[in-house]
Amino acid sequence: MAAERGAASLDELISDDDDVTISVVTVAELLVGVELAHRRRRPKRATFVELALITLPVEDYDLPVARVHAALLASVRRAGCPRGAHDLLIAATAIARGRILVTADRVGFEGLPGLSIRAA
Repeated sequence: MAAERGAASLDELISDDDDVTISVVTVAELLVGVELAHRRRRPKRATFVELALITLPVEDYDLPVARVHAALLASVRRAGCPRGAHDLLIAATAIARGRILVTADRVGFEGLPGLSIRAA
């Protein structure tokens, strides 16, 4: 949660004119971060996540995303370059919705066919 810690300035990556959404899989990852946070950090992290959830529309995993996800899975398996399951779900959501993925994890997403990324 680099943005929560202040390590990444979202203002530098996202402009006021950008149409920003969040993947439902990213939501799950953020919520896991809240659950696993040390009890002293949990309230701050929970507040950060809840603010994001009331601010950003959530992109669901649906049939168009599933089709792109299947193609990505096949592509990385054929190439012998496995990726994290959640990373592929997030990438598939961005591709299916025609969006640019903003991430601090360039390595997890670089080289995926059809994916445009903006890395922190």
